[in-house]
Amino acid sequence: MFARVAKADRALIAGIAAYRQSAYVRDMRDPPTIWEEGETRLLDYGGDGPLILFVPSLINRAYILDLMPGGSMLRWLAEHAAHPYLLDWGWPAEPERKFSLTDYIAGRLERAIAALPGPIILAGYCMGGLLALAAALRQPAKISALALLATPWDFHAADAAAAKRLGDAVPMLDPMLNFSGTLSIDALQTLFTAIDPHGVGEKYRSFAALDKTTLRARRFVAMEDWLADGVPLAAPVAREILAGWYGANAPGRGQWRIAGLPADPTALNMPSFVAIPARDRLVPPESATPLAALLRHATVARPRAGHIGMIAGTNAETELWQPFADWLMGL
Repeated sequence: MFARVAKADRALIAGIAAYRQSAYVRDMRDPPTIWEEGETRLLDYGGDGPLILFVPSLINRAYILDLMPGGSMLRWLAEHAAHPYLLDWGWPAEPERKFSLTDYIAGRLERAIAALPGPIILAGYCMGGLLALAAALRQPAKISALALLATPWDFHAADAAAAKRLGDAVPMLDPMLNFSGTLSIDALQTLFTAIDPHGVGEKYRSFAALDKTTLRARRFVAMEDWLADGVPLAAPVAREILAGWYGANAPGRGQWRIAGLPADPTALNMPSFVAIPARDRLVPPESATPLAALLRHATVARPRAGHIGMIAGTNAETELWQPFADWLMGL
């Protein structure tokens, strides 16, 4: 057993060392900004076809959807099937540090939607899917269809005890939240690593065995760089997410509200596309599937990928981008 553990440790160390020695640096020029407010920008990727506003999570950088040459979902869509826009939330400055989810959704997101000629398709990734869902419920006349990519709903379906532990962490985090007005990047990384404690070791051991000259290896480095390039989370939002979503499972129990309006998926009467990646550990299929079941007109795709690989991995084009484009063509 000692030999087996030692071998695993050597592979882990080798994988981390190889990642740190990589020469890859992201070099992607942003497209034009057509609207901005505070730290938030609306980026226009051009293209012919239906207008789609992509809403990323508040926790990570928006550029996961535009990661690298050949690994950009937005640039691929602009060439094939759509006119995508990306809402880049930016770094929370002093005003944003006081924002609640209602401020982000009923305020900033809705004003970004108003900056585009409608109706538009709204597409949310991860936590951004919940923001997009709430906005679609509030603005049905401006939203023609909704796409939800790896979007959680029932936070207790896969592991209720682990979710509740995240909710229970809020009192311990209060001194940090009160001092800086944010939940720091390091604290976020620690909390979400706790959701999948073995995943970090597994991915670096796998990377150690890869030929570092391959596209797969370059994609791995690009995605790890993105993961490390996080942003802090506004304190009110951190409390709502950890205590309300994870601790109390407010969405899954039908108790999540934005500006007093229930976030009720059954009230939506528009086409929807729901991508539920089969190997997602951050948003397990058990969490995302109940949301698809509540939507009236849902097309469900089940990419054979993980949470990030579905968006930007080496098989993302066949597993997600093309099925999503096919759905767009059928609207």
